[in-house]
Amino acid sequence: MKAWIAGVLGVVGVMVTGMAQAQDLIVEKKVFDLPSYTTQSGRTLKNVKVGWESYGTLNADKSNAILICHFFSGNSHAAGKYAVADAAPGYWDAIIGPGKAIDTNKYFVIASDTLVNLNTGDPKTTTTGPASIDPDTSKPYALDFPVVTIGDFVNVQKALVESLGIKKLVMVAGPSMGALQTYEWAASHPEMVGKAMAVIGAAEADAQLIAWLDVWAAPILVDPNWNKGDYYGKTPPNAGLAKALTVVTLQANHGDWTNGTFGRRPAKEGEEPAKALGNKFQVQSILDNAGEARAKVSDANHFLYLVKANQLYAAGGKSLADAMSRIKAPLLIVNQPKDLVFPDEMIQRTVAEAKKAGRDVTHVTIQGTRGHLDGVISMKQAEGAVKAFVEK
Repeated sequence: MKAWIAGVLGVVGVMVTGMAQAQDLIVEKKVFDLPSYTTQSGRTLKNVKVGWESYGTLNADKSNAILICHFFSGNSHAAGKYAVADAAPGYWDAIIGPGKAIDTNKYFVIASDTLVNLNTGDPKTTTTGPASIDPDTSKPYALDFPVVTIGDFVNVQKALVESLGIKKLVMVAGPSMGALQTYEWAASHPEMVGKAMAVIGAAEADAQLIAWLDVWAAPILVDPNWNKGDYYGKTPPNAGLAKALTVVTLQANHGDWTNGTFGRRPAKEGEEPAKALGNKFQVQSILDNAGEARAKVSDANHFLYLVKANQLYAAGGKSLADAMSRIKAPLLIVNQPKDLVFPDEMIQRTVAEAKKAGRDVTHVTIQGTRGHLDGVISMKQAEGAVKAFVEK
């Protein structure tokens, strides 16, 4: 688990603590092919592909399925391992598996890669986005790829779910951007969602989040190698992408972690930051190195498209109030009060609007030193609440 989270969030393994222990759930990555898909903006894409995996067994009447949606820099690998020798299992392995809160002895759990997934260099990720080949030109789409939304992510997932003969999901759940997809499912397809568990995410992107996402994107846009998105077959804008990933990693954590882990130590003994402009503190060096490593298996345009999808987000496509008027499923909302990406007051607005609309809401908090990231790596704290919610 440690190594996987390190890869996903650009944080080296020694920086990740409190992870769940690995188990022997072995999973297979598959590919879902959609001959054509029309985006919410009206553009039809050919040969859409996304990766997916599952845990447990679908029952005869196909009534025991749960869908897990991944976070901004994640992919479908929510639990288990692809091989026994893998260094770590999926990110929510603490709560998904045999006998766990989301019990794969009872439920058939599905997880898929989104459109414009960040991890284009990962052989275990399959996605369709700017780096994909446009069948009409035999060249990468680059910025000719249409803007896609969280609603588009969900609609492709819906096609996958329906291809398996599943008409209704026991639950949809996910952390961060996965929470956005969860609310989208519940608002746009209420007849298909039995329950919804949104972790470290709100039901609408507010102005503060929109602005912060712009800060995430900025290093890519000022990298000359970005070249207005036209860099395929050329030098990619990995310097800008690396710094963008550094920004994401920092905001996804908390000062309790940075101060407690690094303090004011220099990156190298004897190279005091005060003695030369290029001398760094340890926290700078670690975050920069992690961002550079992660950039090598990621795509800058995909990062920008993910940013846009998150900025555009309002569950159901309209507003927080409208979304809550359409959601019918009981809600379990889990957050970390020290979250810097989706601050506590933002989550409280979602909770308040849900209650105002008469929704069945359970709100649980988790603690830790990692802020937003605790919703990925510290979910074992919430296993009792998750188990009770799934089974009630």
